[in-house]
Amino acid sequence: MPTIHIDNQSYEVKAGSNLLEACLSLGMNLPYFCWHPALGSVGACRQCAVKVFKDEQDKTGRLVMACMEPVKDQMRLAIADGEASTFREQVIGWLMTNHPHDCAVCDEGGSCHLQDMTVMTGHAYRNYHFTKRTYKNQYLGPFLNHEMNRCIQCYRCVRFYKDFAGGKDLDVFAARSHVYFGRQEEGTLESEFSGNLAEVCPTGVFTDKTLKQHYTRKWDFTSAASVCQGCGLGCNIIAGERYGSLRQITSRYNGAVNGYFLCDRGRFGYEFVNSAQRIREISIKLLMPDAGEGPALAYLRNKINSGKVIGIGSPRASLESNYVLKQLVGEDQFYLGVSDTDHDLTSLALRILQQGPVRTPSLQEAAKADMVLILGEDITNTAPMLALSVRQAIRQQPEQDAMQKVHLAPWQDAAVREAVQDNKGPLFILGIQESKLDELATLAFYTAPDNIARVGFAVAHLINPSMPEVTGMTDKGKSLAQEIAAGLSKAKNPLIIAGYGSGSEVVMKAAANISWALHQQGIDAMLSYTVPECNSMGLEMLGGHRLESALQAVAQDAIDTVIILENDLYRRIDQPLADQFFNHCKEVILIDHLYSPTAERATGLIPAGTFAESDGTLINNEGRAQRFFQVFVPNGGVQESWRWLLQLGNYAHHSGLQEAETLDDVTGIISRKMPIFAGIAGITPSAEFRIAGQKIPREPHRYSGRTAMLANINVSEPQPPADPDTALSFTMEGYQGRPPSSMTPFFWAPGWNSVQSINKFQVEVGGPLHDGDPGLRLIHPAANGEIPFFTTVPELFLPLTGHLLLVPLYHIFGSEELSVYTEGVAARMPSPYIMLHSEDAQRYQVTAGSLLYFLVNGQQYALQVKINDALQSGIAGVPVGLPGMKLVDVPQWVKI
Repeated sequence: MPTIHIDNQSYEVKAGSNLLEACLSLGMNLPYFCWHPALGSVGACRQCAVKVFKDEQDKTGRLVMACMEPVKDQMRLAIADGEASTFREQVIGWLMTNHPHDCAVCDEGGSCHLQDMTVMTGHAYRNYHFTKRTYKNQYLGPFLNHEMNRCIQCYRCVRFYKDFAGGKDLDVFAARSHVYFGRQEEGTLESEFSGNLAEVCPTGVFTDKTLKQHYTRKWDFTSAASVCQGCGLGCNIIAGERYGSLRQITSRYNGAVNGYFLCDRGRFGYEFVNSAQRIREISIKLLMPDAGEGPALAYLRNKINSGKVIGIGSPRASLESNYVLKQLVGEDQFYLGVSDTDHDLTSLALRILQQGPVRTPSLQEAAKADMVLILGEDITNTAPMLALSVRQAIRQQPEQDAMQKVHLAPWQDAAVREAVQDNKGPLFILGIQESKLDELATLAFYTAPDNIARVGFAVAHLINPSMPEVTGMTDKGKSLAQEIAAGLSKAKNPLIIAGYGSGSEVVMKAAANISWALHQQGIDAMLSYTVPECNSMGLEMLGGHRLESALQAVAQDAIDTVIILENDLYRRIDQPLADQFFNHCKEVILIDHLYSPTAERATGLIPAGTFAESDGTLINNEGRAQRFFQVFVPNGGVQESWRWLLQLGNYAHHSGLQEAETLDDVTGIISRKMPIFAGIAGITPSAEFRIAGQKIPREPHRYSGRTAMLANINVSEPQPPADPDTALSFTMEGYQGRPPSSMTPFFWAPGWNSVQSINKFQVEVGGPLHDGDPGLRLIHPAANGEIPFFTTVPELFLPLTGHLLLVPLYHIFGSEELSVYTEGVAARMPSPYIMLHSEDAQRYQVTAGSLLYFLVNGQQYALQVKINDALQSGIAGVPVGLPGMKLVDVPQWVKI
């Protein structure tokens, strides 16, 4: 490691970094604006000036921009040098020339990187006394506000939006001394990652519009570390509350998972927590509405203990809640609350990842792949942050080539991009229809799922002839397979992606065969499977019976009581089957947080806490167990579903739950009783953990209004709620230093009030957090043994006369159950439709916009037609999960 001398002190620093990274990694305060650890250096703001000297005898030195200067052994520099300090102060004076004096009304006030850097440079008085330049702001959609007058021209917004995330509708426009960052014409930003502008922007140009609707200064949040509920990737988030409502979601840095960023569904889809559709009190239809919690619990306990009871779990409920329900009803009476298709696909993914020799990557590992093959997935809509990783992966090969030719460091972003130009690494997509990644693809081809699988099996055979051969291939299929196989064979670290998006097991098996064939050739391949929901993998690892078996048991009048955990069965099975199920049920107890069609059919409702009101564990698609923490104590009778179940239960002695009361009790029992979950009790410190005898506060020391908030109820300061489940407190009192990374409720450091304070919590800038990135991997590739490749190749897809094969289509805004309760998300989701090839539309005499009628199990459906000739003739796409979609069970053949 090179040694550098800063202000006459010697330090060892990381080789290959720049001076700004080195100084920040050493904990020094050096101001900056345009630089970002995920975006690299462009030297646009001139704010990070330092004095560099030739040697010890050089007393004059020269000013350089720290972000543009590479580290060299025995380099001497000064941060505190008077000339460098004066230069930095003058630079921020120039940047502030036209900046408005609106900190008091700016959404970023008090948590603004510009404020922090202004104070850090010592710029206290403005020298400009004339009329300020002003701009017209734009409407950018339901998620972001635009206030262009606050811009300091750091270029971060367009560098993230265009260069990093691939957006096309936000740019920089300049004329004379005017520089404008916005759209060519106002309108909703199209990128699925636009919300990151609110964190990337160091001022208040782009701010969170959903926060503005119930605004709170960020130092007045009660916050906690949490995990996104929007998909199966497990991105880390920080949730902030005030006055009993969730006000904002921001990204929580995890160097292995989401890094610095989030997708818009994860960031903005939180309003279901505040929804008017919340279930707030326990209620039993056969009891008086005001009977109270005691009689209601007694009634439910009697029902559970006096008859045959089954439990239906949920992929959006915590591992703890599903486990306690399973113990309450017994292993033989616990059913997975997912469709048979979702169960089959997730079960297959788990089996492949456990029994195969190929590792499944984290999101950040996926971003380092040098080639990507996607089979049957539109990951922009099914796993958005994985799509963002793929966008980074296709830069790896051309950037490495460019850096070797012109000897650049990876952080020299502008120079590297200039050298790369439009070159892209290999990306092959075999999908059902177009996706946003197609424009980046070396090759994109659309066909039916079985045909995708056939090409995949052929690729595996070409890489390793011991894999099954595919007969009857078309010339197009053969050329596709040859081109993909040739590209994969040249790669050092390729990534294969498949999952639930196509609804096809054979596509997932083909992906496994390809990765295993590469492994046998000594290539370090990675295999990533998407899963439908935030705890789909955890529920599958826990185990249970098919939902279809529960339907049969109830239909046979063999069940007295059904307990449904955080689930809407109308999203799991087609409406006619769901209606039949509830018609046969004698007693239905629903533990959930939102009214739904299932809630309408329930005889008893128990108010469960959302992720913001609960503690628990989720397991993402890579098998990473992560803890989410309660942000606030809700009003009414709301509490964690696992706590309700503990109160309802009469547990067998072998379960260990008969005396369980806290989260630690439950996770400890799971970890001991089920080897597959060994270690989950230690993914965060226990509730007994203390630093210097103190808990970790959920509120920053600047938190205000604690007494005044409830003065209309009681003028005396209320006693804060107790938290028996975690080492966190619901107050500002507690340990004010750096807490364990797995439970950090907010990022703040002296002089760093903005989100840029994350650098104070990292081992090195852009690296892991100080005591490691949160989470524990529970799934590992098989170390030894014969590779269990798949041998059954599907037949070539052929259209069936008078029928269409329905295949699932997904939308980032609309397909996920909970985010649609957010007004902005609901405004961007499509209406139900059926997508056809023009040949099929002509065959069935329909046009775009007209209705197509078809039968499923005797039930007639009518959906509006969309035409898309990228679809294979003979298949039809239907949007799964959209409100109003009564058809759930896809893929399946339907008669037209």
